[in-house]
Amino acid sequence: MNILNLLKVASNSLTKNKFRSFLTMLGIIIGVASVIAMMAIGQGSKQSIEEQISSLGTNILFVRPASQARGGVMMGVSNAKFLTVADADAIKKDCESVAAVSPMVRGSGQAVSSYDNWPTSIYGVNIDYFLIKNWEVQDGRLFSNKEIRSSQKVCLVGNTIVEKLFGEGADPVGESIRFNKIPFKIIGILKIKGESNFGQDQDDIIIAPHTTVQKRILAITHVQNIYVSAKSSDLSKEASEEIETLLRVRHKLVPSEESDFSIRTQEEIMSRLTSTSDILTALLSAIAGISLLVGGIGIMNIMYVSVTERTREIGLRMAVGGKGRDILLQFLIESILLSVVGGIIGIFFGIAVSSFVSNFMNWPVQITIDSIVLSFIFCSVIGIFFGWYPAKKAANLNPIDALRYE
Repeated sequence: MNILNLLKVASNSLTKNKFRSFLTMLGIIIGVASVIAMMAIGQGSKQSIEEQISSLGTNILFVRPASQARGGVMMGVSNAKFLTVADADAIKKDCESVAAVSPMVRGSGQAVSSYDNWPTSIYGVNIDYFLIKNWEVQDGRLFSNKEIRSSQKVCLVGNTIVEKLFGEGADPVGESIRFNKIPFKIIGILKIKGESNFGQDQDDIIIAPHTTVQKRILAITHVQNIYVSAKSSDLSKEASEEIETLLRVRHKLVPSEESDFSIRTQEEIMSRLTSTSDILTALLSAIAGISLLVGGIGIMNIMYVSVTERTREIGLRMAVGGKGRDILLQFLIESILLSVVGGIIGIFFGIAVSSFVSNFMNWPVQITIDSIVLSFIFCSVIGIFFGWYPAKKAANLNPIDALRYE
C-alpha cells in the first residue's frame, strides 16, 4: 500500500471519531501554544530591556563604593571609603576616554506645594548628568555651575511631580515647593519619559544641584554614585580601566588591596539582565513543554485503545495480504497526523494568545520563527516517538489471533 492510500486510511479513521481525536490533540495544542506564547513573552521582555538600556546609551559607566572585607567579614557600604566630588572632578580631568562626569546623591521625602503634597525622590547632580542620561528640558532651563557652587535651592521637576503638586497642564516654572521642609524654586520641567520597562515612573523625580542636596537634605560631604559617559561605546572598557587606575591611586590602595569601589558599564548591566531573561524564558518554555509530553502520552494512550478496538480489522488486513510494515505505517501516520494537526492549530492559538497579551495586557511580545519551527518539529517528533510503540504492537499481531479477537 502506498503512502497516499495510507494517509487516506489514517485520516478516515481519525475523522470517524472526531471528538476523541480533538481531545487527543488538545494536549499538543495547549503545549505548542504555551511554548510559543512563553517564548514570545520572554523574547519581548529581552528586547524591551535591551531597548530601554540602549536608549540610555551603551557608553555609560557607574562608579559606586564597594563593600569591604575585614577579618573575613563583609562590611557594608557604610564602612567603605566613600567617593567624593573631588573623585568625580579627577575622573573628568585625567581620564582621556571620558566625555562627561556627574556625582550623584539621592534622598527620599515629601514634596509639598501650596496645592498638594507627594512622596518622591530628589536627585543631586551636576549639569553633565543631563547629557549622560539623555534628559532634555521641556520648559525653563538647567541650573548653572554658579548655582551648583553656591548650593542654590533650585530644581527641575518631572511631569508626574507637576501633575501631583500643581495639577495636569500646569506651568509651575517660577513656583516654589518644599522638600523635607527645604524650599526649592522650580526653574525647569523635564521632558516626559514615561514608565520604564522595570515599572518605574521616570517622571516622578526632582533634580537639584548635588551640593544643595548634600548640604541641605542629606547633610553629607561624600557622593553615593558617580555617573560617567565614555566618549564612545568602543571606549567604555578603556574608560573603566582608566577610572580604576585613577581611583586606586587617589584612595592610596596598595596592589594587594581590593578596590573600595566598583565600576559597572551599561553593557555589563544589559548582559546580566538579558541573561536572566534568557534563563526565565527557557524555564517557562520548559514548563510549557511539559504539556507537550503530556499530550504525547495522551496520543500513545489513544493509539493503544485504537489498536485494541481495531484488532479484528488489523487481522483482516493481514489475512488479505497486508504486510506488517503497512500496519505499522498506518498507525504511525495516524499518530503523526494527530500530533502535526494539533501542532498547526497550537501555532495559530499561540500567536493569538501572544497578540492578546500584547494588545490587552500591554506586555512586550516578540514572536520568532525559531519558536514556531521548534514547536512544530517537537510535536512531530512526539507523534513519531509516542506513536511508534502502539504501531509496532499492531504490526506484530498474529493474524489468526487478531481475527479471533472479540
